[in-house]
Amino acid sequence: MRVAVVTTWFPTAVAPSRGSFVVRDALAIDRHAEVRVIHLVPPADDDGSRRTIHEGLDVLRVPMDPRRPDQILRASRALGPAIADSDLVHSMAFSSLLPLSLHRPRTPWIHTEHWSALTTPATLPAPARIALPVLSRLLARPDRVTAVCEFLARPIRAVRGSRPTAVVPCIVEPGEVVARRDREDDSSLRLVSTGGLIPRKDPVLAVEVLAELVERGADAHLEWLGDGPLRAETLDRAAALGVRDRLTLPGTVDGAGVREALARADLFFGPTRADNFFVSAAEAIVAGRPVVLGATGGQGEYVQPQVGTLIDVQDVMAYADAVLDVDARTRTLPAQDIADTIGDRFSTAAVGRGYAAQYELLDTAGVGRR
Repeated sequence: MRVAVVTTWFPTAVAPSRGSFVVRDALAIDRHAEVRVIHLVPPADDDGSRRTIHEGLDVLRVPMDPRRPDQILRASRALGPAIADSDLVHSMAFSSLLPLSLHRPRTPWIHTEHWSALTTPATLPAPARIALPVLSRLLARPDRVTAVCEFLARPIRAVRGSRPTAVVPCIVEPGEVVARRDREDDSSLRLVSTGGLIPRKDPVLAVEVLAELVERGADAHLEWLGDGPLRAETLDRAAALGVRDRLTLPGTVDGAGVREALARADLFFGPTRADNFFVSAAEAIVAGRPVVLGATGGQGEYVQPQVGTLIDVQDVMAYADAVLDVDARTRTLPAQDIADTIGDRFSTAAVGRGYAAQYELLDTAGVGRR
């Protein structure tokens, strides 16, 4: 089977980390089908290349600014010949729906969605919130849609009605599980988090929780991997609260760097205001580390109570209570026992099989055939 993956999110030389989740999904699909990627590359990510190979995937780049109707129309016309010899079209990311909806593929069409605005519209600017009900109707166009969790699938089903919407999770590949450190002679508490320094991830609140833990007598330290517009404010707040020396902001690191940080940490702390799947939290559990997280999102679908706690209010005291509680009751819990609560449910092989099953349903139904 030849699958055309159409996406607006994919790495380029000027944006090497963009759409890493799309790459992982495409490689999982490539285990079961012949994949070609059509990257509708926005101006800010365009490195000038038009044909390339990325991690063994054949990639065609078509310039498209999703804010410009003329470029959406031009991209729609270019997609016709690009997908003509495909057996199935698999779009990924909401903005890829725009050109495909103008000229619907003649082959079966499945779409995978990750967009957090569908579950938390308040994170959008006011003009986008007004347009969201109209834009979301585009999700009714594909033959099938997959979401990364039930939390995201619910608003999609509200748009699609009886048309099929399924869950295929994000990829979180199991790896080596590093044993937790012996804390018998070390009373320090090492917290780690991964994510952008952005309002939705609430790093300023994380610093306030860190200060509260220290105020309660805990020798707490926080390492936050990631960068963003709140970096200066986060550092300033830490200095004002007297915990600047307990906060480490190394910036964005690669996958190996994330695994190393998790290995030296005691607990993953993610006070998110909203996430869909919250990949970094699942990565922490798979690495054998307990978690304290914000409750809004799909993380409640995989966090077991014996390895973590979800907090449904952005409150310093509530988070500090939870961190101390989870640390106390999981301190002697082996890393492998924590990792086993997820196991290989989100592995590349499992996700590949999930997409293959969706393709079989499309093929059996014969939808969209010429």
